[in-house]
Amino acid sequence: MTNNALNPADAKVLADNNDAELIDLILPDSNGLLRGKRITRDALEKIYEAGVCLPMSLMATDVTGNTVEESGLGYDIGDEDRICRPIPGTLRPIPWQSRPMLQCLLSMEGFDGNMFSANPREVLKNVVQKFKDRGLTPVVAVELEFYLLDKTLTADGCPQTSINPSTGTRNTSTQVYYMEDLNDYQKFTDAVSDACIAQNIPADTAVAEYAPGQFEINLKHRDDAVSACDDAILLKRVIKSVAEKQNLLASFMAKPFVDQAGSGTHIHVSLLDKDGKNIFASSKEKPAEALKHAIFGLQQVSKDTMLMFAPHANSYRRFVLNAFVPLNDCWGYNNRTVALRIPHSDEKNVRVEHRIAGADANPYLVTAAVLAGILHGLDTKGDPGPPIVGNAYQQTEARTLFWRDTINDFIASDFIKSTFGAEFQHVFGTLKQKEMRSFYTEVTTLEYQWYLRQV
Repeated sequence: MTNNALNPADAKVLADNNDAELIDLILPDSNGLLRGKRITRDALEKIYEAGVCLPMSLMATDVTGNTVEESGLGYDIGDEDRICRPIPGTLRPIPWQSRPMLQCLLSMEGFDGNMFSANPREVLKNVVQKFKDRGLTPVVAVELEFYLLDKTLTADGCPQTSINPSTGTRNTSTQVYYMEDLNDYQKFTDAVSDACIAQNIPADTAVAEYAPGQFEINLKHRDDAVSACDDAILLKRVIKSVAEKQNLLASFMAKPFVDQAGSGTHIHVSLLDKDGKNIFASSKEKPAEALKHAIFGLQQVSKDTMLMFAPHANSYRRFVLNAFVPLNDCWGYNNRTVALRIPHSDEKNVRVEHRIAGADANPYLVTAAVLAGILHGLDTKGDPGPPIVGNAYQQTEARTLFWRDTINDFIASDFIKSTFGAEFQHVFGTLKQKEMRSFYTEVTTLEYQWYLRQV
């Protein structure tokens, strides 16, 4: 087969993996779940030239796999197919499969022949373009927390912490940053590292987090925010696939255990001007005006964008006191009790760490919302107030969040419409409305315990 339709990077991957017989074509949906097709190698050239057809309704598929008809992307348009095109530079090997395979990310065309504007990846691309128009380049790094769980659930379908592969006993203790936990799970972390190297995913550090079997893997910063989120989407697949191969369950659920820490997605952002200088560069004693404006913007749009940070029913169980989860929009230096943290660094490398989103959120949408907030602040030039020193939980008022409210805020927001487009607002908003209504049709075990005999 000829490689005329491939860019040089993808052509090299194909040549280096000449034994790969199958290719996974992956389209991340609105929830960040990976959908698509598996094709044979001989079909790849045609797909690079002409694209591949997938139902447009995939972008309006809820977390249970059903099309949300209220989006207008299902029966209303005859469940029509749209052309999906390979994203250059994303063809990579799949090292965990038993036979040689490759994978490639896709992007979907809209009705006008351009890329579909409600596709989360396109939402982020459009925000990044607004920075480029101002001569600015966001530098982004993504941190992902997750649990390694027992693959076997309890009799009533609840998760269990995993069996420690070194001790043979179930994990029960919390040993944050404990090196022995990394040693005990070295088979897993080594396999993830090897897969990341094979897939050119710039994974950096791994740490044991603040709960039994909870870990965090960090990605190196990139001056391409979209590629940074591609890395995060692919890293999630690596982690889940390696865990499955080792008879474990990797979960990015925001709050799998009531009495343990939740899992978050932390986004680190700095901004380079046209000369490559960080406009946030400054000292703690005299913060840069651009840094203060950025924080102010993030505070101002937090209510409108919260659904992009906390998209699921379970997302809201993570927002509890004294769990290193932000309960409002305060900021501070080197302080993990705030929402908008300025990590310790030298003055040239000052950045904002946005700590609100759960690990269950779509990385493209989280990053789009963070960058949009920063841009709003640079335009409006407000003051975020003084930084918090010490325990923010004791010094600030906690915000109580409810899924229904954030959905309503998102749907009614002029900021969402003007920043991300009416099409995305409609598709994502109706998707979350449908999920919420379906969720609340379920009668829970707690309701039976409270009401069955008592009322």
